[in-house]
Amino acid sequence: MNKIVMFAGTFALLYQITGCASQAEPKKEVNKYIVTSPIRIDTSLTKEYVSQIRSVRNIEIRAQEKGFLQNIYVDEGQFVKAGQLLFKIMPKIYEAELLKAEAEARAAEIELQNATALVEKNVISKNEQAMAQAKLDQAKAEIALAKVHLSFTEIRAPFDGTVDRLPLKLGSLIDEGELLTSLSDNNQMFAYFNVSEPEYLDYQTNTKNRGNNKVGLLLANNQPLQYKGDVETIESEFDNETGNIAFRARFPNPERLLRNGETGKVLMTVPLKNAMVIPQKATYEIQDKIYVFVLDKDHKVKSTHISVRGQLPDLYIVDSGISDQDKILLEGVQKVKDDDKIEFEFLKPEEVVYNLRLKAE
Repeated sequence: MNKIVMFAGTFALLYQITGCASQAEPKKEVNKYIVTSPIRIDTSLTKEYVSQIRSVRNIEIRAQEKGFLQNIYVDEGQFVKAGQLLFKIMPKIYEAELLKAEAEARAAEIELQNATALVEKNVISKNEQAMAQAKLDQAKAEIALAKVHLSFTEIRAPFDGTVDRLPLKLGSLIDEGELLTSLSDNNQMFAYFNVSEPEYLDYQTNTKNRGNNKVGLLLANNQPLQYKGDVETIESEFDNETGNIAFRARFPNPERLLRNGETGKVLMTVPLKNAMVIPQKATYEIQDKIYVFVLDKDHKVKSTHISVRGQLPDLYIVDSGISDQDKILLEGVQKVKDDDKIEFEFLKPEEVVYNLRLKAE
């Protein structure tokens, strides 16, 4: 009887062990992550530079004589042609001065004629005749000066351009030198932008490889100007406070879309030799800083901050933070954390970049 009880107990224990084993969950498979490395390529980068847009010619129109503003022949924002009459200052005083100068010239001319006749009769000396001639010359000079003053009462456009604001109204008493308006020649425009010293050196070094000095212009509404510009000049000195140097580009503006004082962004293409690039999807951001996971020799991932110089379609151009030999996590950056040990499969960077380009096309 005791043997039967022992046998039954042993059977129950074996059944319990084997039953638990049969109900155990299957072992989970280890996920494999795709890793790759940075790659060096020759490419070009389009950089944006905040710019100030200025008219090729922009001048202040000021009164050259004192008087009452008698006429205004233009309106604000109006396009005018060179020589077109803009303003007229009441000319009565200057007309009177001209009449007076002409009368004095006629009197001096008569005086010279009389002196010449008397010299021929040896009544007076030739010195007196010379004095009469000098008096006539002075009177003629006064006529010329009066005409100049009278011409200053009519203010004309020195070139084709657009009239700015008119601060004075008809009948205003104006002083010599007072501002009447500004005139802008907007047929062509200058864009001034500042470039750092390293970028300046890259620009000058790559002059032969660049081919031309063409640049684009991105307007304030994020739309590109349809015309390309040319980098014309570079200032002679760097700004000691900012470490930048000013460039100037000229843009055609036949539709006069651009106006003096606008802002925009100059788009300049910079060639890059042997640039280090990585896929953008291998990165993640924290507080505007970009990171990648670098795989160490123990197959553990380490979060690493990188400095990005610029970006291409689906690629970042890396300035510093990683090396060519580093292995970086390509996929699954949101699934791992620092010091996680992973199984991985290495994908050649050439193949990664090729697949990204195929996807972009």
